[in-house]
Amino acid sequence: MIEAPDLPVWAALLVGLLVVGGAAFALIGSLGLLRLRSFYDRVHAPTLGSTLGVALIVTGSMLCFSVLQSKTLVHELMIFILVSLTTPVTLMLLARAALYRDRTSGSGDVPLTDDDASN
Repeated sequence: MIEAPDLPVWAALLVGLLVVGGAAFALIGSLGLLRLRSFYDRVHAPTLGSTLGVALIVTGSMLCFSVLQSKTLVHELMIFILVSLTTPVTLMLLARAALYRDRTSGSGDVPLTDDDASN
């Protein structure tokens, strides 16, 4: 069995709040994915929720291991950098692919462009 680390009470509370807060943001993003109707509305919720959720969880992990002084923070920084870079890029690629597909098929659910709004 793995024993719990010997964290001071203030650090344990702060780490717990950060991890639970990160999990809550990830859950809210997932619920937004279920709740919103169109693809273009739906694509934003999990992207924002996962990015902020991972940021809070990684911050809690960094705090825990820096208080314990048992490991360097390189792993957590790499996780945060990779998630914060790849999630928005994936969002843009998915949205552009769906926009192209809907415009070429003549779907009526396509958001207006600046040119369409001015006419």
